[in-house]
Amino acid sequence: MLRFPITFPFLSPRPGKAARALLLSMACLLSVSGTAGAGPRDRDDKPDPEALLIEVYKELGANNLRAAQEKADRLVEAYPNFRLGHLVRGDLLLMHTRPVKVLGAVDGPEDKLKNLRAEAMQRLRFLRERPDPNLVPRVVLQMRADQKHVLLVDAKRSRLFVYRHEGGQLKFVTDYYVSQGKLGINKLKEGDQKTPVGVYYITSHLPDSRLPEFYGTGALPINYPNEWDKLNGRSGSGIWLHGTPPDSYSRPPLSSDGCVVLTNPDLEKLAESVEIGKTPVVIAESIEFVGKLRWENDRQLAARLVENWRRDVESLVPSRVLANYSRDFKSERGEDLKTWFNKPQQSVLRNVRKLEVKLRDTTHFFYPGRSDMIVSTFTQETTIGKNTSSIRKRQYWEKEAGQWKIIYELTL
Repeated sequence: MLRFPITFPFLSPRPGKAARALLLSMACLLSVSGTAGAGPRDRDDKPDPEALLIEVYKELGANNLRAAQEKADRLVEAYPNFRLGHLVRGDLLLMHTRPVKVLGAVDGPEDKLKNLRAEAMQRLRFLRERPDPNLVPRVVLQMRADQKHVLLVDAKRSRLFVYRHEGGQLKFVTDYYVSQGKLGINKLKEGDQKTPVGVYYITSHLPDSRLPEFYGTGALPINYPNEWDKLNGRSGSGIWLHGTPPDSYSRPPLSSDGCVVLTNPDLEKLAESVEIGKTPVVIAESIEFVGKLRWENDRQLAARLVENWRRDVESLVPSRVLANYSRDFKSERGEDLKTWFNKPQQSVLRNVRKLEVKLRDTTHFFYPGRSDMIVSTFTQETTIGKNTSSIRKRQYWEKEAGQWKIIYELTL
C-alpha cells in the first residue's frame, strides 16, 4: 500500500518543461487502461467516474487547465456524492490562483483528506499497473460447466476482477475499485476489522429494502467462515460484498469492518453476473496473472492429482489409497488419518470385489497466496454391483517434501 503524503509539484498553473513531461508521462500511463475517453456508462447513461478522472489528468498533461476544469465540473455534477471528485475539482480551482503541490490542497479535516488521497493514489496506481487482460488468474484452475463467472478480490490493488467462464477458459470481463477491512486482510476472529482470505461462494442477495442505508443498494453475503477457516480456528460472520451509504460514492481503500465494499452502481452491475450458490469469490492479498501455457500446466497437475486418487480408490488396495493422504490429515470431524480410515464407512469397501468410481462437476483452485495448496471439489459417483451412490466431496491438497498429499477432506 502506498504511503502518504505524496507531493505533486507539477500541479501548477504554468508547469515548466520538466513538469509538463511528467504530466504527459502520467497521461500516457493512465490512457493504456482502456477506460479513457468516453468510457463505460452506468444505468443512467452517466460517464464512468474513473474515465473522467483520467481525462482530467490528460488535460493537465497537455497544459489545458480550462478543459481539465470543465471535465472535473462534469464529474461532480454527474456524481455529487463522489468526494474524491470534489477534492480534485477543488485543487483545480486553486490552481487558477496559486501552485498546488499536494493532492487535496483545500482546507479540511486531515484524516478525511488522507483517506481521499489514499483512494486517489490507489486508483491511479492500479491504472498504471493494470494486468494484461490476455493473461489469466493463476488461482482459478477449473470451474464447473454451469459456473458462468468468478469474482476475484485483489486486496493489494483494491480491485475486484470479474472473469467469464466459457468452454473451460476464462475471459476477462471488467474490474471494480473496492474497499476492504480497516486493518487489511487475513481475518482471524470476530471484530478484528480484517477481510478474510480464501475461496468462498455467494450465498444470497440482500436487497436494499432489507438493509440499513449504510449498506447502499444491496449486499452479497459469502460463506465465511468456510470449512478451512473453521479447521484453522478462524471465526466471525457477516462478511458481505455491499454498497455505500447515499452520501458517499465510494470509500477509502481501508475502511470497512471486514467486508468488501463497492460503489452502488458497480454493485448493481456485479449482481447481474452472480448466481447464488454457484459464483465463486476468491479473496487474496494479490492475484497472480499468468500466461495460458503455465495456467494449463497447473490445471493438468490438479486434474492428475484427483484422477490418481480416483484410480487408487477404485483399486481397493488400502496402501494405494493411504498413499494419497498426509500424515497430518484431518477429517471434517477432526479425526486423524488412522482413526478416519478405520471407520466402518471406510472399511466396508475392503470386502468389495469390484468398485467403479466416477468424478464429475470438478473445480480446482489454488488456495489464495499459496502455490503449495490446491482446493478440489467434485461429485463422486460410486457403483458397487447394481447400486450407485453420489456425494459432493472437497479435498485440500498440500505439497509436502515435494509430494502432493490430501491434508483435509470433507463431504459437502
